[in-house]
Amino acid sequence: MPELRKDPITFEWVIIAGERKDRPHNFSKAWENGELPPYDKNCPFCPGNEHLTPPEIMALRDGQASTGWLVRVVPNKYPALRIEGSTERVGKGMFDYMDGVGAHEVIIETPIHNARISVLTIEQVQRVLVAYKERILDLQKDTRFLYILVFRNEGKEAGASLHHPHSQLIALPFVPHEVMLEIEGMKRYYAFRERCPFCDMVREEISFGERVVAESPNFLAVEPFASKYPFETLILPKLHHPSFADENECIFEEFASFLREVLARMDKALSNPPYNYTLHNTPLRGHNANDFHWHLEIIPRISTPAGFELGSGIYINTVPPEESARILREVTYGEKELR
Repeated sequence: MPELRKDPITFEWVIIAGERKDRPHNFSKAWENGELPPYDKNCPFCPGNEHLTPPEIMALRDGQASTGWLVRVVPNKYPALRIEGSTERVGKGMFDYMDGVGAHEVIIETPIHNARISVLTIEQVQRVLVAYKERILDLQKDTRFLYILVFRNEGKEAGASLHHPHSQLIALPFVPHEVMLEIEGMKRYYAFRERCPFCDMVREEISFGERVVAESPNFLAVEPFASKYPFETLILPKLHHPSFADENECIFEEFASFLREVLARMDKALSNPPYNYTLHNTPLRGHNANDFHWHLEIIPRISTPAGFELGSGIYINTVPPEESARILREVTYGEKELR
């Protein structure tokens, strides 16, 4: 029997309709990524091709070495937004517009062309997280920016134009609608219960257990109760922290290991699927500590929204989150695969 489920934070409704598909293991398929080499002489992100990208903004290197890099950050060569311009709004009748002001950067996660996060070392994933933090802290100094979104597109179906492992970062002069929905929902929940809804979610999901994918001392991965997509996964810090950039870097080793484990489970269960992940962080200005609880959202691109979803904004999820959590939780993998 299909179910209508309401997100307790955003108040959005979704339809959980497991009967519309065959067993969830049918999502496991060989994605057409092909066999990639560890180095591609034509890839602008591979070592030796640094001249093919704009000048680097920052890089993490091994010790004091001045050559070679482990993580490299560059401006996007084809930016969605640019640093230059004004955030002054102009009205034309009922319509508002302003300059396309912002920042658009690429975080090149490893020199290895054919890697996925699930097979990088914990130390290398940790370096990527440090790069996220450093770039957020630097860009938030620009008072024109109100929000910074870090995201990752893995695979062509998820929007990646280059195979080489990389994340992106966009600084915006406004807070995105999806984040505002979460903020408004958190404020509404806090006004009623005087507690953070994500903190309550951590406690309740651990208590229920059926939607938990993995758990570590400081982090929890769950399939949200009102998941919009099959195998949609949410990673939450167990303690209330509004800003990822304010986290002490000593916890990044644990988060790096945890993120890699969750993605490894997904890769194993779904045969290296294309996916997007987004880091939802607190806005840079105008909000207090109770207004947000940072988290990472992972969405495998194994289903396509169609007419009903696009016309109504209501998503049909054909794999109940309890089932997807069980599949991911029961994945077995050798330690060798994660070294």
